[in-house]
Amino acid sequence: MKWSAWWLPLWLCCTLGAVYLLPQAGETAQSAAKMSLPGSQNGWWFRTIGPSEDEVGTLGQETGFSKAICLKPRKGEYDADGRIIPDRIDLSVVLSGSDLNSSIHRPERCMPAQGHLITGSGNLNIKLPNGRAFDVKRLISVQTLPAREGYPAIKLNCVTYYFFVGHNRITDGHWERTLIDIKDRLLRGMDQRWAYISTSMWYGKLPMLEKEIPIDEADEKLRGFLTNFAMDQIDWDKISR
Repeated sequence: MKWSAWWLPLWLCCTLGAVYLLPQAGETAQSAAKMSLPGSQNGWWFRTIGPSEDEVGTLGQETGFSKAICLKPRKGEYDADGRIIPDRIDLSVVLSGSDLNSSIHRPERCMPAQGHLITGSGNLNIKLPNGRAFDVKRLISVQTLPAREGYPAIKLNCVTYYFFVGHNRITDGHWERTLIDIKDRLLRGMDQRWAYISTSMWYGKLPMLEKEIPIDEADEKLRGFLTNFAMDQIDWDKISR
């Protein structure tokens, strides 16, 4: 029992550390996820934005970014000036380069730098109309938005879903993705570009709304958004069943 207690962590560290010793693979397999975002989808309007300086500086030069603020009108809800009040989902699709050492990583590492204090983590399964399904990681956090001219700093409750799309696999596990990469390089002489897809939505009391958004409502809208997004943005003919 004592031997197995120290052997498992040692084996895991050696296996994951092997990523730094892997040779560059000769063949690159592209992710089954599409990087070109639509202008609109199922009532959501996509306003594309660029990556932050931290994202560009932290990740490798080959890393690709497709990001958008997605807005959808809340039926029958208007502000004091008569403007439609929308729901908001923040979407991020990050495509890894060929260098595993400077590639994408699990968002738990970078979310604190974006003002998130993560308070909960879990998993859930998204089922699609085409009969396919995939798991996503679900994070609960409190995000602090810094003060800006005329506006004080505010704290908002946030729920985030994320997962990774390879050339024929989908996983919500960072370590599983790393082990797949190691196996592909060692046994197949191939690396694959993974797309990390993240969606997040604020809930609770929001400054722009007169009522609170329950977390159940935020979960429902994120699941609906991801269902349509995954149907259109992933080439399911490439994904293994």
